[in-house]
Amino acid sequence: MGITKKVTVLAVGLGLVTLSACGSSDDGGTSGGGAKTVTLVSHNSWAVSKDVVAAFEKQSGYRLKVLEDGDAGQAVNKAILTKDNPQGDVFFGVDNTLLSRALDNGLFQPYEAKGSDLILHEYRVDEDKHRVTPVDTGDICVNYDKEWFSEHDLTPPKTFDDLIKPEYKDLLVVENASTSSPGLGFLLGTAAKYGDDGWPDYWKKLKANGVKVVDGWEQAYNEEFSGSAGGKQAKADRPLVVSYASSPPAEVIYADPKPETAPTGVAEGTCFRQVEYAGLLSNAKNPEGGKALLDFFLTKRFQDDMPLNMFVHPVREAAQVPEEFAKFGPQAKDPETMDPAKIADNRDQWVKSWTSLVLK
Repeated sequence: MGITKKVTVLAVGLGLVTLSACGSSDDGGTSGGGAKTVTLVSHNSWAVSKDVVAAFEKQSGYRLKVLEDGDAGQAVNKAILTKDNPQGDVFFGVDNTLLSRALDNGLFQPYEAKGSDLILHEYRVDEDKHRVTPVDTGDICVNYDKEWFSEHDLTPPKTFDDLIKPEYKDLLVVENASTSSPGLGFLLGTAAKYGDDGWPDYWKKLKANGVKVVDGWEQAYNEEFSGSAGGKQAKADRPLVVSYASSPPAEVIYADPKPETAPTGVAEGTCFRQVEYAGLLSNAKNPEGGKALLDFFLTKRFQDDMPLNMFVHPVREAAQVPEEFAKFGPQAKDPETMDPAKIADNRDQWVKSWTSLVLK
């Protein structure tokens, strides 16, 4: 959800507080009082209800400590650099756009989490080695400001092709594909749509049409996008942004008073499906605690809790999806997807080419 991010939490513009549990011990193992700590390393969009954390701690006997480490891409890179002496026991937040980088660098050790048989088949990967556990999914899509388009008597874009039309010139803000998970997901969506040879030409046209690039999601959504609560406060002037299909329901849920309809919409023909994973870090100091945490990620209680905290969809069969998601931000019916092997083979070169095309 890096939306990932990821799915992501709309923390800045919407005033949502991220709830992270911090253990009293920093040793990653056993403290002097006998309390055990399991440390989770994540991107900065981690969020979970306090009672769910309490349930894990009571059930497992471990205290949960959470270290948030920036955007998904930054967090993954740092975890790789520190893999011989990791910051924690479990890493959460590597998505399908960056998965091969983590696996190729030996970031995780194998562990098949309890409940893996309940994961929906379309989200399962690495089933021969079980180095990662799917946790959530979401769609990276262009969002639009309904009020802006109504005031300007302009139909919002629906597809990638629409975004390069003259009527949408200077309206779109996107995240940097080299530093941001949703930015990379959007790039991969265009590569899936237009093919290996076609996506560079598409981005040339998008650049000529005035696309604006910023470093990360929070800046794009909460400072540049006119349709978000934060963007309105910042007097933002871009009515199109790369965000998530779950962003419109968040705008409803955290508004006061709550509107009957979402102030933002999703251009469904621009979506790319993102899946986030967690894994037991190689050289984890508390591997047993890490395994317990991975098991808990697949319980119905955790999976049911995720949507309204991290604004992602669960991956477990029969997990509960909030009615606000179905009403204001359903999953895309036909999102762009890409085989992880193809991402692995092309990602770094595509990002390098994208940087030369768009940022120079």
